[in-house]
Amino acid sequence: MTSRNSLDQATHSAGRTWLAFAGIILIAINLRAAITSVGPLIGIIREDTGISSTLAGMLTTLPLLAFALLSPLAPTMAKKWGLETTLLLSMVVLTIGIGIRSISSSYTLLLGTAFLGMAIAVGNVLLPSLVKRDFPRHIGLMTGTYSASMNLLAAIASGLSIPLATQAGLGWQGSLILWASLSVIASVVWMIRRGRSGKAVEVSSAGPKQQSVFKSPLAWYITLFMGLQSFTFYVNISWLPEILRSQGIDYSAAGWMLSILQFVSLPFSFIIPVLAGRNPNQRLLVTISALCMLIGYGGLLTGMSSLNLLWVMLVGISGGANFSLCLMFFTLRTKTAQEAAALSGMAQSLGYLLAAVGPLLIGFLHDATGAWRIPLTLLSGAVVVLFITGFMAAKPGYISVPNDEKQKG
Repeated sequence: MTSRNSLDQATHSAGRTWLAFAGIILIAINLRAAITSVGPLIGIIREDTGISSTLAGMLTTLPLLAFALLSPLAPTMAKKWGLETTLLLSMVVLTIGIGIRSISSSYTLLLGTAFLGMAIAVGNVLLPSLVKRDFPRHIGLMTGTYSASMNLLAAIASGLSIPLATQAGLGWQGSLILWASLSVIASVVWMIRRGRSGKAVEVSSAGPKQQSVFKSPLAWYITLFMGLQSFTFYVNISWLPEILRSQGIDYSAAGWMLSILQFVSLPFSFIIPVLAGRNPNQRLLVTISALCMLIGYGGLLTGMSSLNLLWVMLVGISGGANFSLCLMFFTLRTKTAQEAAALSGMAQSLGYLLAAVGPLLIGFLHDATGAWRIPLTLLSGAVVVLFITGFMAAKPGYISVPNDEKQKG
């Protein structure tokens, strides 16, 4: 009888582990697809709705602003309602946002985009905390898995948007709303998970109370690293095709280069967290990653177009590595799931605010100079700062700052 009970408990435990794994992956694949799917459709959306270029640009800028505004609130929401309930609500809001955005109106386009941006902001912040809580012994593997899953769906959504809209005859509305199926599936799984867990599990606040992460120098290094890697990513997505076009590459080839940049990042999105989790010091990984990006931008700056594929691949590899390292810092540099959520909220709020400036600043510099030399030089300089902040963030340690009462005692 005892052995049977033990077997039932083991089976139940395995089931909960698989449900936890599925929940994390389903959240991850919803965190980029709704955003990357809209970029290729901008021209079609403008023709159908008559919106201006400025308004069309807001379809990619609004989510970043939503990330910046809502990220600091996500840890508080999770503490009040629990991780399960908060993430479930984020998937429901994401589904609603995608649906509203797919209505052919300038108002609903912006309203839906704002909703989905807020929903994704919550998932962005809380996923590292969830991994730290549910898989404390496999943080590197889980972070690599969900990071690669996120980037894979982002690339797929970007590549399929036009074929779904034109060749499949779905139009831009059908092409966009199709991705709501992912958030619906995630919502169902999280309903099941929340039901099985009974009362929503909160982000633990046990132990000594900690001061704000804003008082930790290490937290600021991680925040700047997060912001600068996001800065380069969104600049790449926005302007890389135009940079390549200026070197004589046609539209089709430039588009393929952008796809290659995203796909080469996938294996490194998985491998880097696994390597980072095996060593308390990640400075070598930060150094190699920054060097790859610096060589890539330097190559584009030289105008050696015969090696453009190499330059783009180096930038893509570095982008995947930097993003994954940032996610790992949220968990490796904190002691509790609550700290991980707080650090993630700080870094993503300020980081995405910096990222939102990137495409506008680079575009302004190009318009002002009529060339890409100054923008690429600025990007190279940003990589140097990225390396410095990442090198400091990669040193073993924790963001924890003792509270005043503990210091007095």
